[in-house]
Amino acid sequence: MSSALSPGTLRSAVEQTTQRALRLGALLPIRTVQVRVEEADVRFLVRSVSSLVRKQADRRLRAAAGEKGAQRGNPFLPPEPELTVCDLGEAHLAVLNKFHVLDRHLLVVTRRFEHQESLLTEADFHALWLCMDEYEALGFYNGGALAGASQPHKHLQVVPLPLVPGESEVPIAPLLAALAPGAGVQRIPAFAFSHGLARLDVLRASPREAARRTLEVYRRLLQAVGIGQVLVEGEPRQSAPYNLLMTRRWMLLIARSAECWHGISVNSLGFAGSLFVRDRAQMDLIRARGPLAVLAGVARPWEGPPA
Repeated sequence: MSSALSPGTLRSAVEQTTQRALRLGALLPIRTVQVRVEEADVRFLVRSVSSLVRKQADRRLRAAAGEKGAQRGNPFLPPEPELTVCDLGEAHLAVLNKFHVLDRHLLVVTRRFEHQESLLTEADFHALWLCMDEYEALGFYNGGALAGASQPHKHLQVVPLPLVPGESEVPIAPLLAALAPGAGVQRIPAFAFSHGLARLDVLRASPREAARRTLEVYRRLLQAVGIGQVLVEGEPRQSAPYNLLMTRRWMLLIARSAECWHGISVNSLGFAGSLFVRDRAQMDLIRARGPLAVLAGVARPWEGPPA
């Protein structure tokens, strides 16, 4: 049974849960080989993932277990006890990502089933900020299957920063450095596709107040890229897929049009500057065409001149 998160204890709780889960074989790291591909002053990190068969095999096993309806194959109802770190309020749990490339990769999971295409709520952001208030981290959300979500049960994700020890918080940091201060929606000139970026001013706020302010920014960014609300089975869902990334200082939202570009799957981390490939052919394609072509290939094109 998980326990409530006490301030200042998340890092140690994650480490203890990680070590125990590794001993029990519940946590399965995915080993990668990484290279750098430079474009537009960004040193994109491209990892070659050789162990995706583990994840695919686990999905097949779960699908064959006879689970029915919306919960069929759902690893979050309930999550594995060995991977569960702590409670995050009344509606969410912090769970280790079973198949992780990045160490201390957390999933912020709703206790009851909510669809991954449901719009994010203040409660979702509160749970996220309970984690991000503990240490520097990147929070992200894959809004739907076309945005890289592998499970339909709502889950946000948190990875510690920097993504690469000793470097800037995220590889795309050089693209953010020249942005003007202010609360408005901004654009990244190198991102020639539909997106919006906003700075966050929540450093001295409580997680609950930070959640309230962040929800307002999130809604402005959705509006800026033309994503609205539709009712599905009586609940508000997104009108189109998107990726959301945020740190303590900024939030970035990208409208999506496809899950893959020439077979290369992209989730939110791709827009932070971290891509994953299956084999040498995909790695060579990224080197030849450039990482920005991959991102543009899965993002929704501008429907008019960028604002």
